[in-house]
Amino acid sequence: MALQSFIEVHPDSHFPIQNLPYGVFRPGPSAEARPGVAIGDYVLDLSVVQSAGLFDGPILGKSDCFLQPNLNKFMGMGRPAWKEARFALQKLLSSTEPTLRDNASLREKALVPLNKVEMCLPMVIGDYTDFFSSMHHTKNCGLIFRGPETPIGENWFHLPIAYHGRASSIVISGTDLIRPKGQGHPSGGGSPYFGPSRKLDFELEMAAIVGPGNELGKPVDVNEAADHIFGLVIMNDWSARDIQAWEYVPLGPFLGKSFGTTISPWIVTLDALEPFACDAPNQDPPPLPYLAEKISKNYDISLEVGIKPAEQKNSCIVTRSNLKHLYWTLTQQLAHHTINGCNLRPGDLLGTGTISGPEPESFGCLLELTWNGQKPLSLNGTTHGYLEDGDEVTITGYCQGDGYKVGFGTCSGKILPSSP
Repeated sequence: MALQSFIEVHPDSHFPIQNLPYGVFRPGPSAEARPGVAIGDYVLDLSVVQSAGLFDGPILGKSDCFLQPNLNKFMGMGRPAWKEARFALQKLLSSTEPTLRDNASLREKALVPLNKVEMCLPMVIGDYTDFFSSMHHTKNCGLIFRGPETPIGENWFHLPIAYHGRASSIVISGTDLIRPKGQGHPSGGGSPYFGPSRKLDFELEMAAIVGPGNELGKPVDVNEAADHIFGLVIMNDWSARDIQAWEYVPLGPFLGKSFGTTISPWIVTLDALEPFACDAPNQDPPPLPYLAEKISKNYDISLEVGIKPAEQKNSCIVTRSNLKHLYWTLTQQLAHHTINGCNLRPGDLLGTGTISGPEPESFGCLLELTWNGQKPLSLNGTTHGYLEDGDEVTITGYCQGDGYKVGFGTCSGKILPSSP
C-alpha cells in the first residue's frame, strides 16, 4: 500500500507525503521566520516539531537546526541528517502514526494553512552561479546571434559553461520586478540607446541548492557530487536581451541579468526526486575523466510557463519543457564548479540555465519562442513579443507518480514599469 498521510492531500496537490519539500515561512506578519515542510494545504512548522522533542534521532536530537530563521545549518549537516529528518517526518505525518494525528493541541500549533503564511527565501545565498546546460537553448541562441555555421562553440561540448550571478537580487516567488534600465545597441551608427529595456524576457530554469560545501582547493568528485546537493527549486532568470546583447562581449552577462532572479519557495530534495530519475542524454564527445560519471542521470520533471497580460484574466501557457532535456547533469555542473579548487558553501545556488527542449513549443524563453521578436506569440488572441509592463509570468513543475505528484509549487513574478 502506498504511503499515506492522515492529512487529506488531493491527487493534484504538489505536496503529498512522498514529497515533503522544505521552505521558510512566517505564520503571521510580525512572526519570526522558521523552517517548515509542505504537506497538502498545510505547512508543518519544524520549530514546533523540534521543540516538542519529536526529532529524537542520533543527529537531529542534539541539533537546533530547525530553530533557525533559515535552512543553511540543516543543509550543511549533509545526507545522513536529511535522511533522518525525512524518515521522522514521513512517520510523524503518516496515517498510522498517532503522535500528531491524535494530539489536537499539537496539531493546532504545528500545522499552519498554506494560505495564511508568508513564504521567505529558504536560505541565505552566499553565491549564485548560472550554467548554460541545455544543448537546444545553446544552439538556438547561436542560430539567432551567430548564424548556422557555428551555432554552438567548440568548448561547449567539453565543459559546463557558467557565469557568476548576483546573489543580492534573488527574490522569492510573488515579488514584483521593476523593468530595468540600461544601454542597448546603437542604431544607425549613433550613440547607444539608454532607457527601459525593450526586450525583457523570462528564462525557464531550475537550480540546485548546495548542502555541505567543500574546502578551498579541494574539488568534489563528480561521483560524490549528489551528496553536496540538498535539493532543487524552480528559477526564473529574468533577462534584458537588449542590455545583454550590447554588454556581454567580452566578459559575459552583467546588468542584463543582475536586476532580478526569482526562485520558488519550496526545495524538493533529491530523495523525493529519486523515483523520477532518468538517463541523461548521451554525451559526444565523451567528457574528460573528471566529468565522467558512473551513473549519469537527470530527473523527469515536467515544466510549463504561463504569461498573464495585465489586461487579461487568464494566463496563457507559452511553453512546456522538462529537466530531462539538460545535456550537462546537475552533478557535472557542481563538480566542474569545484575542479579549480573553488569552495562552495551551504545555501549556494547553481542555476541550470534555460531548459529548452527539441521542439519549438518546448523552447524555454521568449528569445527562442519569438525568435528574437521576429515571430510574435498569440496570447488569448493578443499579439505578444517580449514581456510588457503588467505581465505576470508563472512557472510550475512537477513529477508524476502513481496517483500523486511531487511538485515545486509556483515561481511567479509581475513586471512593473521602469522607475522615472
